[in-house]
Amino acid sequence: MAAVTSPETSPQPRVYFQTPAGTTEEPETPVRKQGRVTVKYDRKELRKRLNLEEWIIDQLTDLYDCEEEAIPELEIDVDELLDMPSDVERGARVKDLLVDCFKPTEDFISELLDKIRGMQKLSTPQKK
Repeated sequence: MAAVTSPETSPQPRVYFQTPAGTTEEPETPVRKQGRVTVKYDRKELRKRLNLEEWIIDQLTDLYDCEEEAIPELEIDVDELLDMPSDVERGARVKDLLVDCFKPTEDFISELLDKIRGMQKLSTPQKK
């Protein structure tokens, strides 16, 4: 039930909401269901990987001198690079991917190799 004050008592009308007589209002607490985690990842590794991927996109945007949406269709698979036995092979793979880039790519490749050194491959952990 709402009560409106009269214009004589207040310069602007105010609306007050009242609980109807005979009802008690208890605050509703939301029922929170527990979710089951089926796969666990190392958050720190995920954060490092996300930061690396954002850095790669920024660098490719600069290398190709365009917006993110206009970067040529190429995929730098970090897990694939981590599987390779040496930095020489990794560098050659990235250089092959960037074959249509007209700007120098050597600095990008060496920085990328520095950044992935010591990273772990993201594999799907086993369910417990």
